[in-house]
Parts: sequence; structure tokens; C-alpha cells
Amino acid sequence: MTNFRSRSRLVLLASLAVVLIAGALAGVSLAGGGGKPSPILRPAAKGEPIVIGHRGASGYRPEHTLAAYELAARMGADYVEPDLVSTKDGVLVARHENEISGTTDVSDHPEFASRRRTKSIDGTPVTGWFTEDFTLRELKTLRAKERLPALRQRNTIYDGRYHVPTFKEIIKLTRRLSRELEREIGLYPETKHPTYFRSIGLPLERPLVRILRDYGLDRRRSKVFVQSFETGNLKALDRQIETPLVQLLGAKAGQPFDLVGSGDGRTYADLATSAGLRDIARYADGVGPSKDYIVPRDPAGNSLAPTSFVRDAHRAKLLVHPYTFRAENSFLPLELRRGSDPAQYGDLFSEIGQFFDLGVDGVFTDNPDIGVETRSAR
Repeated sequence: MTNFRSRSRLVLLASLAVVLIAGALAGVSLAGGGGKPSPILRPAAKGEPIVIGHRGASGYRPEHTLAAYELAARMGADYVEPDLVSTKDGVLVARHENEISGTTDVSDHPEFASRRRTKSIDGTPVTGWFTEDFTLRELKTLRAKERLPALRQRNTIYDGRYHVPTFKEIIKLTRRLSRELEREIGLYPETKHPTYFRSIGLPLERPLVRILRDYGLDRRRSKVFVQSFETGNLKALDRQIETPLVQLLGAKAGQPFDLVGSGDGRTYADLATSAGLRDIARYADGVGPSKDYIVPRDPAGNSLAPTSFVRDAHRAKLLVHPYTFRAENSFLPLELRRGSDPAQYGDLFSEIGQFFDLGVDGVFTDNPDIGVETRSAR
């Protein structure tokens, strides 16, 4: 299927454009009922970058909750992004990590106190509670909470309101919202720690492929991207489904964990070279780099001159979807911060606008409303 993916990439891009144009013609009404489309909330038109609700609208609701995904869609996001991990009984659920003490109230449940332990996750010792030690029924007794309370205090008012959603629940939500908003809401799932989960007998790829097939989302025209920081599982998925695949690029000195295990010394920086990008194009349709691959920063946090990354990736016929665009000063370059409070909002409009000007094909953002409005104003 590797040859097929190379031949079909242009077809994929054309198909996605057709879907997006159709959505633009259909418009969106937040109340439903087909009112006049909002000029801001319309979906991406041909040639425009997509906006991906990073873990939903996680700048405004606790991440990876149905409430966060729904808000992202209502803000105009083209896609919502669930990170997928497994329960003990093999069900895919949405959490940023399989360790859940920072995103749920599990530590408040005395019945689960004995399940706290230390594990090696991708070579790093991690202490806490892990999804793979809970059945889905047990996990559903927990409630989500804000992961960054010091920066997003307002989000903490929603602590305890939402449960941990399954991937199937997220698909059903996006289908309901697609009907209501009269535009298709896409899915952008990430497989988290696939080598680790495979090592404990809970491979993520098998249930992921089954669910995508069951819902008719395993085709090249599906409004779905599947992403991973590892390479081997994407290559395996390339042989099983036609769904577009995206290679994520982490810290430049780091390595995909599957390469560490195989003795392959390549780093993410190596994968980001012109030759590395051409190699990625053999099995994937896009790359998801951290922002600094495109606009690096100096030690003080000021933006430096843009690199050639976007041009190099496009020459390899890869889409470019950088991460993560957030409104708080903590995450912005020094010149776009406002005031000294790390939790205060800076000028995210300008940062996203710069990346749009540099030709990226989409952005992952915790604030999809800002991404959508920035695109609309162009």
C-alpha cells in the first residue's frame, strides 16, 4: 500500500478540498435549521488552512471531554483531536496520557488507592494511576478535571462535570454535530504510546482500525487524519487503511520510541530534514511538527527567522499541521506576550496569522475560535 499512498496523495488533497467546499456551501448555523452562514464559522475553503481543536476547545473546557469537543465544533473547528489510550478491557478512550491523576479525580477515590504505581512509559518512570489498570466501567466512575489549573483557573469551574469519553462516543458526537451545524466535523485521533500498549497486550491499532471500518472512516476521502509520534505503527496502519496519516515530530533531540527500541539512532531532527521528509512521505500524508521547526525562538523567547521546513515538506508532497497554538503568554513568543502574568492572554491572532502566511495547511489550537477568526479575516 506504500506505492498506493504515494500515487493517491494528490487525489486525497483534491478529495478533501471537495469536502471542504461542499461544507462551505452548506454553511453553519449554531442553532441549527439552516440560517445564513456566519462568515467566521464557515469551514475551510479550497486552499485555506484547517483549524484543529486540540483536545477539543481545551483553552475553555477540561481537555478530552465531550464538552470540549462540542465547543470546538461550535466555534468553527474543522476537526477535533482525541488522544487515544486503552482501558484494561481494550476500549479506546480519550486522555492526553494513560497516566490520569492530572486529568481526573482518581486520587479522590479510596477504592482505587491501591492501583497507584510506578511504571516505565517510553523509557521514563511515571507514578500514578493508568487507564490500562481500569475497566471502562470503572473509568466511567471518574470525572475529568483541568490539567493546567494554574494557567486556566476559569476551566476549573468545570472540574467534576464530565466523564472520560470513548472514541466511539466522540464519533457519535461529531456525527450529531455535523447534522446540526450542517457541516462535517472531522476527527484527528492520535495513538498514544503505541509501543508500550503493544508490549502489555493492548495494541491500539487493532481496535482503531476496527472502529474506523465500522463507521466507514477508513477511506482516503474520510474526513479523518490518524497521527502518531512513532513511525512503526503508522507504517502498519498504511498497510491496513487508506485514511490519511500524519507523522508527529517531537523535540528535535528526541526519538520516536519505536526507533529507540529497534536501535535506530535517528532523531526527530533527522526526520525533519529534506531526506527525512521524503522518507516520511512513503507512508504518511502529512507532518505535525512543533512550532519551533517552523519559527524557532532564541533563548529569551523571541521569534527568530522562519526556517525552510514548510517548503521542504511541501516539496515532499506532505501536508504541514504544526502544534500547539495557545493564547496564554506562557506559550507565546516574547514579542506577542501582554503583561507579565503567564496566564494572561497575549496576541495569538498574530502568531496564527504568521504561520498561515508561511503556508501551513492547518494548525492545532486550544483556542479554535481564534484560529477560525484569524483565517476568516485573511
